Amino acid sequence: MLLLIESTNKQTILVIEDEKTIVDVLEAYLVKEGFKVVTALTGSAGWSTFQRLKPDLVLLDLMLPDYSGEELCQMIRKESDVPILMLTAKSQQEDIIEGLSLGADDYVIKPFSPKEVIARVKALLRRSMSATVPLADKLNFHDGALVIDISKHEVSKKGQAVNLTPAEFKLLLTLARYPGRTYSRSELLDRVLGDTADVYERTIDGHIKNLRQKIEDDSKKPSWILTVFGAGYKFSSERFS
Repeated sequence: MLLLIESTNKQTILVIEDEKTIVDVLEAYLVKEGFKVVTALTGSAGWSTFQRLKPDLVLLDLMLPDYSGEELCQMIRKESDVPILMLTAKSQQEDIIEGLSLGADDYVIKPFSPKEVIARVKALLRRSMSATVPLADKLNFHDGALVIDISKHEVSKKGQAVNLTPAEFKLLLTLARYPGRTYSRSELLDRVLGDTADVYERTIDGHIKNLRQKIEDDSKKPSWILTVFGAGYKFSSERFS
């Protein structure tokens, strides 16, 4: 069953959740905040709606009656970098790390406060919008503290050129395009090195180490490229220009 609620806000939230009570509460809060809301009570309905609608953010329950939330998360991530906020009753750290490693951006554990969900939705949307604005030319962080010139394949730190290998540049660009999003080692391996034979996931650790030595002020206490223990790596930027 699908329900579309119109609003004047162009941002659309797709809620994929099989508990109708939770759906009703989330709808009410999201609509009050001015979002357009589309809901799906099954994974199959959610998937078909996602393909048709291309929403700005997905709220995804991990325990659906047909698909598993993890499977659906992977399907979405193969087609889009849309922010995904997991709704889960699984509170074990291993379950959460698995969800993040599959491509989810954030998670909320049930039972949750609707206000917390709204706050996380807004934060993810702000991050997503800011990250996509400058992709045509340059990524400029902290008023020039780190600049990635995409067209020229050049990086500078505080005005000084940084010499990166092609793999290091691609790795940095992959992470920096979506600040705050956690990438698993396997995902980074696919995006940076492709189907190269005889390459292991830990190869990414070596590239990260080299990259940190080149762009961080202190590679042992990184501020740009952060480790998400048990999950992978993410790029951190509190201010984006």
